Amino acid sequence: MKTLIANGRIIDGSGGPEYQGDILIADGKIEKIASSIKEEGAKVIDASGLVVAPGFIDTHSHSDLQILVEPEVAPKVMQGITTEVLGQDGISMAPLPKEYISPWRKNLAGLDGDSDDIDWTFETTENYLNMIDAAKPGLNECYLVPHGNIRMEAMGLENRLPNEEELEKMRRITRREMEAGAVGLSTGLIYMPCAYSESKEIIEMCKVVAEYDGIFVIHQRGEADTILDSMEEVIKIGRESGVKIHYSHFKVCGKKNWDKIEKVVELLEAAKAEGIRVSFDQYPYVAGSTMLGVILPPWVHDGGTDKVLERLADPELRRKMVYDIEHGIPGWDNFVEFAGLDQIYVTSVKTEKNQDAIGLSLTALGELRGRDPYEATFDLLYEEENAVGMVDFYGTEEHVIRFMKRPEMNACTDGLLGGKPHPRVYGAFPRILGKYVREEKALTLEEAVYKMTKKPAQTFNMTGRGELKEGYAADICIFNPDTVIDRGTFVEPIRYPEGIEYVIVGGEVTVEHGKHTGRRNGRVLRMKGKEVI
Repeated sequence: MKTLIANGRIIDGSGGPEYQGDILIADGKIEKIASSIKEEGAKVIDASGLVVAPGFIDTHSHSDLQILVEPEVAPKVMQGITTEVLGQDGISMAPLPKEYISPWRKNLAGLDGDSDDIDWTFETTENYLNMIDAAKPGLNECYLVPHGNIRMEAMGLENRLPNEEELEKMRRITRREMEAGAVGLSTGLIYMPCAYSESKEIIEMCKVVAEYDGIFVIHQRGEADTILDSMEEVIKIGRESGVKIHYSHFKVCGKKNWDKIEKVVELLEAAKAEGIRVSFDQYPYVAGSTMLGVILPPWVHDGGTDKVLERLADPELRRKMVYDIEHGIPGWDNFVEFAGLDQIYVTSVKTEKNQDAIGLSLTALGELRGRDPYEATFDLLYEEENAVGMVDFYGTEEHVIRFMKRPEMNACTDGLLGGKPHPRVYGAFPRILGKYVREEKALTLEEAVYKMTKKPAQTFNMTGRGELKEGYAADICIFNPDTVIDRGTFVEPIRYPEGIEYVIVGGEVTVEHGKHTGRRNGRVLRMKGKEVI
């Protein structure tokens, strides 16, 4: 059956002005767009007073495991997202050699969770992507091959630089996974084992990615004290490899670093003037979220999670950890220093024993346990085998808007799905439409939709998506511009947004009148040639 969306305010994703019209959908595609369409027998969606836009594209997602366990990924679809990019921060599901399954699951748990309900012996990106297709995902998924996984397969989890043979193996693995359909390469230079690398290693892999016109997505080495040096490193990687560079969750952390924002903008401009292709994504909040283990000094992570636990069990090494956190280490992003123990909150744990820690700041955790907050935090990380999520507050609304208005910006969630998550998991895109468009007037509706649709589609080479055009995929979000808003808070984050009335994925109505229909019609999008289709 065909579907007719009638009487809508069409904002097509191009950035151009809205117009009134109808859209006819057939066989998963947009068949026709016109001021008025009559189609006998079609299912009619009356969009009077509503905005009809392309489905939103989340370029920084952590649904990598969730898509196999709960493939509808309702928190994303319910906010209008129809496509997301997995494989972020240099640590994800594939490739995964069988001998590293156990330590890697522990390393990954703080970001993407863990589960015994899947078969972890998939080994390669091709097999992992085939598993996603077999799970019948609720939205479209594409995948960045993670630097950490490549490094692990090539040389294990040791803290050292690769020799030439290992570097060549990294290049071969990168090519294999790009041929399997990965859309680019990711790294997270605060996460192990990615943090053990130097620029040369990354440049060599990026040269392979550039051959496919793929993208290099990076959680840069520093977002606080060292952000300028860190940005220079990323720009150097783009310059020497020819790859497109995309900064993840772009921001400047810590009050003492806010005076660097002007120089940060200058670096973006200089890179573009040089011909380096630069973009970034951003979530619309003044707090971030990651795994709590990042507060530990880098040396604690040498050798993987099992070594972390050994060190956390040693009282003398705990004292050294506290000293390094209190005094800093050159080049290390010290979360406690820029956020504070009272502004870092526990969001997820894996055991019943420590459920009472969820929602507490590290200061409050210490009070609850009757312990010094450092000791209470170390105890929690030890007992949970480092599988703890957190939220940290780092910036101001003024800075969020400053970067949101930049031409390089597109929207993302960067949502960790476990426990009591960051509210961006449920509301990042509606928050932009409600708070930053309707209330703050920082963007027009047309600008915001462009940054959620066509802009990310172009950045990630997605063909036939990101716009409402005849022949394009029927991935569509229909929302009420007068009511759309996120409802989750940091205290109660698990709340679906208001105002997202319909979401259509591949021509199937997945959300209807603000309720999930249970339909799952997504699929894996793969790089073929130089297009993601």
